[in-house]
Amino acid sequence: MNTILLYIIELARGQADIPDILGWADLERIISYITENTATLQEGISALASQNEPVAEAHVVLLAAGVVIFLGVMGEAFFKRTGIPDVAFLMILGVVIGPVLGIVQHEMVVEVVPYFAALALIIIMFDGGLNLNIKDIIKTAHFSFSLAIFGFILSVTIIALAAHYILGWALLDSILLGSIVGGSSSAIVFGLVRSVKISSETKSMLSFESALTDILATIAAFILFEAVMAGHFDLQTVEETLGRAIAVGLILGFGVGIPWMYVSTKLANAQHGYMLTLGILFVLFFLANSFGESGALTALVFGLMLGNKSRFAGILKFKMPKIEPDDPTHNQLTFLVRSFFFVFVGLLASFGQIEYIIFGVVITIIVYIGRLGIGSAVLTKRFSKLDRAVTNSMIPRGLAAAVLATYPITLGLPNAEAYPQIIFFIILSSVVITTIGLGRSKNIPPPEFKEGGFVQPPDGTSEQADGTSEQAEPADNSKDKNSEG
Repeated sequence: MNTILLYIIELARGQADIPDILGWADLERIISYITENTATLQEGISALASQNEPVAEAHVVLLAAGVVIFLGVMGEAFFKRTGIPDVAFLMILGVVIGPVLGIVQHEMVVEVVPYFAALALIIIMFDGGLNLNIKDIIKTAHFSFSLAIFGFILSVTIIALAAHYILGWALLDSILLGSIVGGSSSAIVFGLVRSVKISSETKSMLSFESALTDILATIAAFILFEAVMAGHFDLQTVEETLGRAIAVGLILGFGVGIPWMYVSTKLANAQHGYMLTLGILFVLFFLANSFGESGALTALVFGLMLGNKSRFAGILKFKMPKIEPDDPTHNQLTFLVRSFFFVFVGLLASFGQIEYIIFGVVITIIVYIGRLGIGSAVLTKRFSKLDRAVTNSMIPRGLAAAVLATYPITLGLPNAEAYPQIIFFIILSSVVITTIGLGRSKNIPPPEFKEGGFVQPPDGTSEQADGTSEQAEPADNSKDKNSEG
């Protein structure tokens, strides 16, 4: 690279006939110095990483962890200033400390996938439930279901047909690949919608949609794992598995969430109240898995119960203290898990056949084009231009896809090594597209209420379908204060 840069400088100087007084010789020496020291730094890091071991020494791993936390904080601040998500930067950092420098080897990452994935799944889904407004979900549920179902089916169809006819995979294997990356990632969407200036209803719609597609992807993938191993597809198994997962998630989420809201009234001043809630969440995850549900829906419903406690308290006729959705401990834990998760996705990167890289990038662009069509068909005129732009851009793949991509290797399925390679570049490409889309939508001004969209009018009243107005409901926080016992 040093030779190339020097050649370019010499060529530029010769073509332009620029005298040496402008410092070309100094520039050449600077480039040589930077190149030599960069090579030395790379050699030093490679030596520290201990390529013969699955994980580098403790102090090197802690250095990498410190860099992750630092970039996570800086990336969050960068996102708030520019509207550009930090997700892609963290994923690239994972690629650097994993496949490039070898601080953490790919084999070690695959071994810890089930443990880290389980923790990330329940924490992020629980956090998403805490920040969902049940009223907004009910108001936009039909939009969420339409976007989730049609978007999932279209994505699976596009990816499956491409894998079958372009890569030459068997049809079941192709459908499995499509199912794994068929839906947007709640781990990414929950964080993004909280920081973009769209209506609260659109935030709830996108969050609920991503939660639904995560659940759909997980259930569909596990059904297809069994189908690929058995060599045939059984529709009755699909119905039983889907029905059991939904029933278990709702029963455990509501069944434990309701009594726990009451118990929490007795633990209002407990020093470790949040940790007890976290312990209950872990137990729920174990029970959900034992009864055939991934734990995603259970964690989401449990968080939804606690996040909307004032409404449920009014229905159940008992007072309760406020359980803060923005509890500092919870915020710090969620931030830590999310930051390390995106780096973890980068660690899973595997650079193999170039056709898999091209396939992943191109197919993501096609899925994005399909998203534009679904958005145009599903979203009505009630949505503002800004809401539509953000909705159309929200196609990031993440947690569910990264975790499910490792299962074919564990199960010994055909093309097992290809899944992580293809899926990583689909994840990275989808995040880049989402980042660009959100950056462009930042230039769209928020609409006035009279222009339509789910936007509250300036005077605090909300417009009805018949053109009349009513006083807007007080925020949940004020209700919480009035219901404190």
